[in-house]
Amino acid sequence: MTPRCCGLFGGTFDPPHLGHVAALRAAALTSRFDRIEVTVAGDPYLKSAVGVAPAALRLAMARVAFADLDLVVVSDREIVREGPSYTVDTVRELLNETDEVDLIVGADLLAQLSRWHEAEALAAMARVGVVPRPGEVTVVPAGWRTYEIPMDPVDLSSSFIRSTTPSSGELRKFLPELVIPLYLGARG
Repeated sequence: MTPRCCGLFGGTFDPPHLGHVAALRAAALTSRFDRIEVTVAGDPYLKSAVGVAPAALRLAMARVAFADLDLVVVSDREIVREGPSYTVDTVRELLNETDEVDLIVGADLLAQLSRWHEAEALAAMARVGVVPRPGEVTVVPAGWRTYEIPMDPVDLSSSFIRSTTPSSGELRKFLPELVIPLYLGARG
C-alpha cells in the first residue's frame, strides 16, 4: 500500500544525536505521517567545505540511532545518487512513492530554505514541519507552507558534539548508546 504522507528528515547526521531522536519521536506522534524517511546526505553540498565523515559511516550511525523509532526508515537514496545531495531531488523521488511529502526541519534551518537548490519548486511540492530549537524565532520565508511539530526544544547539535572531545561516558548525554562506538571509532 502506498503511504499517504511521508515525512522527510534529511541531514548529514555527523553524528546523529538525541535531539534528532527527540524530533523523530515528536514527528511520529503528530499522526500526520504513514512513514518518516531519514535520508542521509551523500554529498551535503552546503557543508562540503566543512569536511564530514564518510557517507557509509554516517549511514551506519543513523541506522543504529533510529532503528527502534516508530514509522522511521533510514534511507541511502542520497548516498547512492551521484552528485550533490539536493532535497528537491529526494522529494521528487518520494512523490513517485507517496501522495504527499512533508519536510521535517529544525527551526534553525528555516532562514536557509530559500537558498536551497530549486527552492521555489521545493516550496511548491512540500510542506515543512518545523521542530522548535532553543532561542530560535520561527520566521518563515515567503512561499513556504509550514506547521510546528510540538515538542520541547533540545539544545544540541552535531557540530557541538564534533567540536568537543567528550569521553564515552559523557557522550551518553548526547548520542544514542549504539552510536557511541561507531562515532569514537571514526575519531580514532
